[in-house]
Amino acid sequence: MPKGTRIVNDPADLVPLIRAFGSDIHKKVFNGLSSGWMTKKELEKEVGFDVVESLKILQNGGLIQSRWRMSGNVEVPEKEFYTSYSDVRANFQCGLDELSNLIRIAFSDEEEFLEIVLKIEEEIKMGNTSTVGLCRALNQNACFIRGVAKRSNKLMVRGQKLLLTEEK
Repeated sequence: MPKGTRIVNDPADLVPLIRAFGSDIHKKVFNGLSSGWMTKKELEKEVGFDVVESLKILQNGGLIQSRWRMSGNVEVPEKEFYTSYSDVRANFQCGLDELSNLIRIAFSDEEEFLEIVLKIEEEIKMGNTSTVGLCRALNQNACFIRGVAKRSNKLMVRGQKLLLTEEK
């Protein structure tokens, strides 16, 4: 099955890519899924470690797809995964300050990252969902706000708005 090309027009879309491929563990999981559809158990057997966190990061970044597999002997279907892309094409321009912020977001630890996510969540709950409004309220640029949302499982970007999502 031919895989597509991931087109990156927004610099914030780099955050999930950096998170996925900045780690040998997540890269190994991605490479394992490149060979074909696998369930979580099959993938763990191939790579030799727990893959739950890697699957979350790869799914959040839109790098893998999933479907249900019904085995002949099993009454309950199992979810299986496969990579969505084999290539990437980037077409954007941003300042080095914005790029450095995106790299920092991708590699920041959970505590540091959670602080800014909680501030954004508070603003959204008060009705401030536009990127421009969030930039003013948090004194950050739009690229930073969108980068945080791309990393978070609690936030999603919809056009020029940020919305809360249920964590899966």
